[in-house]
Amino acid sequence: SVSQLGSEIPDKYELYQNYPNPFNPETKIKFDIPQPGLVKLAIYNILGEQVALLQNGFLNYGRYESLWNASALPSGVYFYKLETEDFVSIKKLILLK
Repeated sequence: SVSQLGSEIPDKYELYQNYPNPFNPETKIKFDIPQPGLVKLAIYNILGEQVALLQNGFLNYGRYESLWNASALPSGVYFYKLETEDFVSIKKLILLK
């Protein structure tokens, strides 16, 4: 689930490092969207296979936070990717059980 934090208009696109990291079994991912548009936030395993889709649709401008529960997945390194029409960013996270 993705929830909006506040009503400020961010200056730029930003994907923040998840917290906590390493995590077990839940982590939070924050990101900024400076203009309305289609937004995709997905989690991938080390092989590049998508294992979770946290957001795939229209979002208004603002700061957002997504809570990801990875209790069904094994320990390991994963990547999360934020994609819009004008921006792509990928960061690494670690699940330790």
